[in-house]
Amino acid sequence: MNLTQLHESIGRTIGTTDWVQIGQPRIDSFADCTDDHQFIHVDVVRAASGPTGGTIAHGFLTLSLLGGMIQQVLRNVPSSAQLNYGFDKIRFLSPVRSGRRVRGVFRLADSKEKRPGEFLQTYDVTVEIEGEDRPALIAQWILMIVA
Repeated sequence: MNLTQLHESIGRTIGTTDWVQIGQPRIDSFADCTDDHQFIHVDVVRAASGPTGGTIAHGFLTLSLLGGMIQQVLRNVPSSAQLNYGFDKIRFLSPVRSGRRVRGVFRLADSKEKRPGEFLQTYDVTVEIEGEDRPALIAQWILMIVA
């Protein structure tokens, strides 16, 4: 798919990523990177008796996976840059328990050619949790795609 075809795909699902494992080592590493060591993320024993029944991924950890996920979805779209432009909406709907798998579903909601070869695109993103009805998060993510 080229950028023009992508631009013309408004309203369609562009792609669904592979499943990504969210294990405790990944959660612990993220806690170290962000200095967010809240017990519901890193204390397996204490979290087991808490409201989530075990440790859960940080919402921002789940959100941060979008960077790698979009690379999967747009891997066949030739571009010189895919720049994070920001978010219009982010909602964390369900916790991701340690050991679960998530995947991203990307739908192109809008695409505007700002300059020749530069497309400002809005994606409706859903991060699904394997085996669960409610997603981990939904977001409206804006990217600048440059030919």
